[in-house]
Amino acid sequence: MSTFESIVNNSIFFYALLLILSVVTIVFISSFEINKYLRTNSYINYKELLVSPHAPSISVISPVFNIEEAVVNHVRALFALQYNNFEIIIVNDGSTDNTLEKLKEFYQLENVNFAVYEQLKTQAVHSYYKSKNPAFAKLTVIDKAFGGKPDALNAGLNTSEKELTLCIEVDCFLDKNSLLKLVKPFLENKKRVIAAGTAVHVANSSGRNKGHLLNAKFPGKLLPGLQALEYFKWFLIERLTSSSLNGAHVITGAAGLFDKEILIQSGGYSLKALKEGFELIVRMCRYMHDNGLQYRVVFIPDPLCWVEAPANLKALAKQRKQWAGGNSQIFWLNKDLFFNKNYGLLGLVHFPYWFLHEWITPFFKVITLFLLGALAVTGKINWEYLCILFLMIYFFAVLLSAISVLYEEKSYRQYSSSTDIFRIVALIFVAPVIYHPLTVYWKVMAYIRVKN
Repeated sequence: MSTFESIVNNSIFFYALLLILSVVTIVFISSFEINKYLRTNSYINYKELLVSPHAPSISVISPVFNIEEAVVNHVRALFALQYNNFEIIIVNDGSTDNTLEKLKEFYQLENVNFAVYEQLKTQAVHSYYKSKNPAFAKLTVIDKAFGGKPDALNAGLNTSEKELTLCIEVDCFLDKNSLLKLVKPFLENKKRVIAAGTAVHVANSSGRNKGHLLNAKFPGKLLPGLQALEYFKWFLIERLTSSSLNGAHVITGAAGLFDKEILIQSGGYSLKALKEGFELIVRMCRYMHDNGLQYRVVFIPDPLCWVEAPANLKALAKQRKQWAGGNSQIFWLNKDLFFNKNYGLLGLVHFPYWFLHEWITPFFKVITLFLLGALAVTGKINWEYLCILFLMIYFFAVLLSAISVLYEEKSYRQYSSSTDIFRIVALIFVAPVIYHPLTVYWKVMAYIRVKN
């Protein structure tokens, strides 16, 4: 065996070994955590929290832009959230259609004088609106010049009068008990909780009416189904494990509950971040470390948020390239974190691991394929050895997906029909050979083209 062939084969072998060890470790930790979560939350009476005067107050902030057909139902769904002390802030971010007019008409809005302490700079705010109807007293609508989602969220933060802030996108559906479950970690942890995220599921093919999700159904089309399976793995294994180690895991942009004071002290939402959820969490964690403050970032494995996933390759490729570009930007902006003992586990473990997982691994896979191609052309490849290694990698990928599905069924049983189960099982075996190579390709292309 030549030196070149030996290097390639050994690289694949050690990658497979690393994959196996990481899968075993992550599965072990996530299994312990999900059992712990189910055991400690099975008998919680959330009605007590619902009426408790000690529960922290919450501002629900949602930017809207040119959604005149859906905006009324979106706000209606927010009013249906079960919680005692919360307000709803809708930020009309320079819509050019009738979004604001629809809100004015349905919710009986009138222009009001509003005293605002502008802690975060934003595009100009034109007007503030409140409802003449006492039934909608929780609602505040801000009309401002267009500045993008982060700018709109910052305008909402300036207006907010509550302790915690839930930032939600218009295309997501929240469980009515979301606030009750997300606020619980803020009450029970000894360390200060600066953010809490939730598991996200794919809403494609599920029944919906007037802004509410009626029933959960596994996506009937291939691409949304593959993404649903991927979300199981992300949220029930990877992020649950990261949370257990107090890792600053990504708080999805779809819905996250934040400590408003720390969020603002950290600078609010960045207008330049390509992946604002990840960038914000890293910045908030850095703020806590820089000021010598202990903290927690908590993950709730309950599927409290449902989103519409891209249904075609073009839209999915655009989304994944944007996410990958955002990761690359964050790694570059925070390069001083790498192996920085002053930031504890964030610098010594979590940030290097993210870089290895999100940046190095995709390039390693692509380079390995090119090297294997070169060996095949020269006839120096050991096919028996190679097939064994690839089968090891494939079956461990299948195992990881299968375990994440088992966690989902054990915990929440969202999908119980035989048709859904058949689709899930089929996709478990298909995803490693069809979907995963695509996501790797999109990541590498984004990293090559990204400009910092």
